[in-house]
Amino acid sequence: MRKALSVVAAATLAVLALNVPAASAATSVTFTPQTVLGPGVPKDGTGDQNVVALGSVTLDLAASQSAKVEATMRVNSATIRTLFDNEIVCKWAGGGKNAVLGQNVYQMGSGAPQWEDLTLTTSQLVDPGVATRVTCTAYIRTASLGWDDSTVALVGGSMRITPQAGRAIQSAVPTFTKLDAANPITRQPALPMFDAQAKTLDVVANVEYMVCHTTGQCDKTKTSKASYTLLVNQWKADGTLCQTDSTAVTSETPYWVHHVVVPLKKTGFQVKTDNGCIPRFNAYFLVKWISGETGAVQGVASNLTDARGSTSRHNSDMSAIYAIARS
Repeated sequence: MRKALSVVAAATLAVLALNVPAASAATSVTFTPQTVLGPGVPKDGTGDQNVVALGSVTLDLAASQSAKVEATMRVNSATIRTLFDNEIVCKWAGGGKNAVLGQNVYQMGSGAPQWEDLTLTTSQLVDPGVATRVTCTAYIRTASLGWDDSTVALVGGSMRITPQAGRAIQSAVPTFTKLDAANPITRQPALPMFDAQAKTLDVVANVEYMVCHTTGQCDKTKTSKASYTLLVNQWKADGTLCQTDSTAVTSETPYWVHHVVVPLKKTGFQVKTDNGCIPRFNAYFLVKWISGETGAVQGVASNLTDARGSTSRHNSDMSAIYAIARS
């Protein structure tokens, strides 16, 4: 009898294992450490990027929901200075949305360790507006910045997708904005005025800052210095300011890094309800050129190859900002 019961129990456990919902596992993925090829610069001057899929996540959304997708990748041990991009490509029936951030990782032993070991996080909100299944795939994009092929070590990383209540509040920079002594300030990316019922706000912004975005000469031995400030504002019913909060950083970027990711976030922004304050907000990323070589805030990356050598192309947001209202 005990043997019969144990057989039944084993069979029952097997059936249960086969019927465990896959949704939980599908909403997050851990990337396998691996060595990634960076194709050398083609002699004919054309571009060549390696595009490697690292994993996918899936989430079923109601029409009233959006989702936050976030992918983190760490790379180091480059044999030659190498382009490193962290890209998220999301698709659903009839639509999609992509985001990419990146910078150059220095060759191991360069003498500048802060540029030899990079961890980049790309995130975005997806908002299909209909009940649908969203699938997002993380890609590492690499290219050697020398004539010879390079390799980099993907040390690790992960991606996660989480549902959010309500429509997405977000904005991306459509094109380049040049910054220099004549035009030192931009307020991009920016969220225009929006209303949201919330007790707190989380605001996330990423700026892709490029060094030497100019048609003139560039001193490749120098840097571009800029300050970066994320500002979040709440407003009163009469149109005057209720409150503001900010977070900031100042940094110098060498020419050979070429483009650098500057992430800023303001979490737990407390919403006020007294003294005429209403749940109306705006937020923006204030970038100020300070000195050195010219700079720019990079906009949407256009005509990225879907895979290495493919003719099919897509666009991905770069500098972008979004807000999540929490009740």
